[in-house]
Amino acid sequence: MEVLTMASIKKIEGKNGVSYKITVSCGYDVKGKKIIETATFKPDAGLTPKNMEKAAQDFAHEFESRVKSGAAMDGRKVTLQVFADRWIEEYAKPKLQPGTVKKYREELDDKILPAIGHYKLSEIKPHTVNAFFLSLTKDGARKDGKAGGYSKGSITKTRNVLSSILRTATEWEIIDRNPCDKVRIQAESAADKLKYFTPEQAAAFLQYIEQPYTVRVGGHTRVDDTGIPYTVGNYEITKNIPEQIKLLFNLAIYTGLRKGELLALKWSDIDFQNNVVQVSKAVTIVNGKQVCKTPKTKSSYRSVSFPHFLAARLKALQLAELQQRFQFGQDWQGDDWIFIQENGKMMSYSTPYESFQDAIRRYNDGRAPEQQLPLIPFHGLRHTSATLLIASRQDVKTVSSRLGHAQTSTTMNIYAHALQESDRKAADALENLLAKEA
Repeated sequence: MEVLTMASIKKIEGKNGVSYKITVSCGYDVKGKKIIETATFKPDAGLTPKNMEKAAQDFAHEFESRVKSGAAMDGRKVTLQVFADRWIEEYAKPKLQPGTVKKYREELDDKILPAIGHYKLSEIKPHTVNAFFLSLTKDGARKDGKAGGYSKGSITKTRNVLSSILRTATEWEIIDRNPCDKVRIQAESAADKLKYFTPEQAAAFLQYIEQPYTVRVGGHTRVDDTGIPYTVGNYEITKNIPEQIKLLFNLAIYTGLRKGELLALKWSDIDFQNNVVQVSKAVTIVNGKQVCKTPKTKSSYRSVSFPHFLAARLKALQLAELQQRFQFGQDWQGDDWIFIQENGKMMSYSTPYESFQDAIRRYNDGRAPEQQLPLIPFHGLRHTSATLLIASRQDVKTVSSRLGHAQTSTTMNIYAHALQESDRKAADALENLLAKEA
């Protein structure tokens, strides 16, 4: 929102001579009340009336400029709402990318301003900010209607926006210090960070991706071979998730490999005789480029078994890619990668996440909230694999080895929730066994 300023000059003649009252309008606060800044100018007594008027006008112009720049704003009068609007127009838009400004505006409108926008800048203290951040963690805080509060990462983004605005207020000498400087976002527990499918959700997802899905295409105009346009009405297309994407999802769940480890797999890494995949490298992003590197720790070098049915599907995919390679001929750019682009190059680093999110959204479309799958990240399939293994009573050492953890303590710390649940079921089973014997 653009903040308009306009100076008015009022001449005052009194016992002590002539003075001028300068008033600058600074828009309206959240309650619709007009915000004004005032100053008094007293010219030198020896000036002629004409020069007094000129001096008053010069002062008014200077004062208006100071108000517009923020230098003359009073933190005791200006609300966060008003200052934030000015900050967007006069600081963010000239210095930041349009996409960043849009995200800042969304953070302000969705979270910050509804909660504390009515506060005067001088009223915003560390305890005010801390209480606001805590409110974002509570159930019902999310605008998307999802259960629970915002994640630590989301709240950190909100904090960065608020801190940037208040830091500018300190630089413009509107407030003495930035209250965000003394507030820290509480770290999430390991359990809070984990996002995964339950056994029922994992089974439903794997079953769903094998089914064709329908895409509705809206009516549009085309041009025929002669250049004459014609209209195509609404229609539907039946599609299938590509086989390699299906296998990518399956391997992620059945092996627990990381995304980078999956993308780095070559056909030579697959032992079809024993149904084992050899993990010896991983794809990562370095300086914006996708590179394949050796693992940082010895524990990441490992052999992981996979189910027999996946071996048959992998062999079929290998044959299909050999045929694809033959068709491309010299244009083929592959290097024996399993998960590839059309021309054989390694699959893009973003493809697993994007394909996974699309599949979940299609699954959830039209389903009741209680039947929907959680929108977990692709890495959540690795967590799903681990929790499923623990739920099936696999020992921690085996789980840790499959995941490539250097120590079993790492596995126990990350998946404490699953281990506790497994321990509870073991206790219940023992109770039932002894009850039968009695």
